[in-house]
Amino acid sequence: MKKLFLIIGAPGSGKTTDAELIAKQNSGVTHYSTGDMLRAEVASGSTLGTEIESYISKGLIVPIKIAIETIVNAIKNAPTPVIIIDGYPRSMEQLGALDDYLAADLSLELCSVIEVYVSEDTAKERVLGRSRGEDDKVEVFNNRMKVYTEPLDAIKTFYSGKNLLHTIDGERTIEEIVLEMENFIKSKI
Repeated sequence: MKKLFLIIGAPGSGKTTDAELIAKQNSGVTHYSTGDMLRAEVASGSTLGTEIESYISKGLIVPIKIAIETIVNAIKNAPTPVIIIDGYPRSMEQLGALDDYLAADLSLELCSVIEVYVSEDTAKERVLGRSRGEDDKVEVFNNRMKVYTEPLDAIKTFYSGKNLLHTIDGERTIEEIVLEMENFIKSKI
């Protein structure tokens, strides 16, 4: 049975970097970032990529159908028994679609949802400090913060009610965060 860990948090929380480091340090762990997967589709120049780009460039959430298909394909093709996915779910609709999939797939266990949290000031400093063209615009950042953080409380409440939520302070050094996350994941597998 494959073990799944979801990492949630606002843009700029650093969850992708943390998860990538854990996967690099542990051969039995695969990490997928939904943002990276969707951007790869955009880079391919496909018709789907063009549609995805129209959402990403405005800081909007990619429709559920596209996102869940991306996630499901990643899970099915993961080469390791432990999978970390970050950047999903970002809305209650996405949560519902993922929850339905997990309930139907008996070969996969959702072990935990890890929230990496930072202050809005830290998030803004990190996101606007990147060089991603359109992503550097303040209005795009503000839109991303609004669409990604407004549903976070409801998402956290849902997973907390299932005793699946674990929180990590993202204001610390990457090394400290990675160590805590890695130890927590190892304790669950």
